[in-house]
Amino acid sequence: MKFNTKSLGGLALLCLSLTSQAEILPVAEIGVKIPLIKKPTTRPMTMAYLPSTQHYYIADGGLAPMGSEFEAPISKSEVHAYTATGQYINSAKPGFDNRSLYFNANSGKLETITYNISSAAGFLPNTGIFSLDVNEKGEVLTTSSDISQFNPAFGDAGTMPSYDPASKHYYAKQERSNLVYVVDAKQREKLAEIKLDFAKAQVAHDDVSDHFIAFTGVAGNELALLDVDHKTVLIFDLNGQLAGKSALPATMKLRSQNHFNGAGYSNGMLFVYHENEGEFGTYYGFKVVQ
Repeated sequence: MKFNTKSLGGLALLCLSLTSQAEILPVAEIGVKIPLIKKPTTRPMTMAYLPSTQHYYIADGGLAPMGSEFEAPISKSEVHAYTATGQYINSAKPGFDNRSLYFNANSGKLETITYNISSAAGFLPNTGIFSLDVNEKGEVLTTSSDISQFNPAFGDAGTMPSYDPASKHYYAKQERSNLVYVVDAKQREKLAEIKLDFAKAQVAHDDVSDHFIAFTGVAGNELALLDVDHKTVLIFDLNGQLAGKSALPATMKLRSQNHFNGAGYSNGMLFVYHENEGEFGTYYGFKVVQ
């Protein structure tokens, strides 16, 4: 087979052009604000955008009560649906202690990863990766389907993995560390470790989000980490090298819980929970890479 070198050259130039257009915004831009209308059942953990319904879904996370002869040990955490403009739709209780919520472009489904996905804290019911059902109105339902059981490759029990639909890999930030595990859910051991360059970023592990790192899908700027103490988003490549920083509004008052929950990445934005705004807090969606 013969290749047209001129066409290949043109394609290469196009790719270079597209790559050069990707840039880190020195100051993060607010893309959407979603004030919570309903009090979270547990902790407001994470959120995702579902293109088919054009709705946002906010998942609470909290451990299940101890089981008894009268009640199963099922998490009371709810998932809440909002429109793209922040209008509340409904809430449902699928029964999961949610840690990550994301849209899987391969399945077309809204999926959740639970606490203790790695079984590091011992086996718990309703642990793993699940798809959540929504109806034609975009309302979240109580029903779900199994995708994957617990997997030790994810590392820490509290990790909030993000998902790359192209490679079908997960990126699991490890607590109190600069390590990110690269995971294939079909394998029981991690594929690789990424060591984030905290020295160049001028941060310590207790400055940043302990469990969540976002996968942006932008070449060279793939990983976004919230620096809570400095109100900044740190951008790294897949080698762990610092690519740049994007500053959040100085008026935001982030709290200790921002180290452990209230984060997500979807619809091209990094989401940060701002507890001080509104009756039950507000989720900000920030554009940090474009």
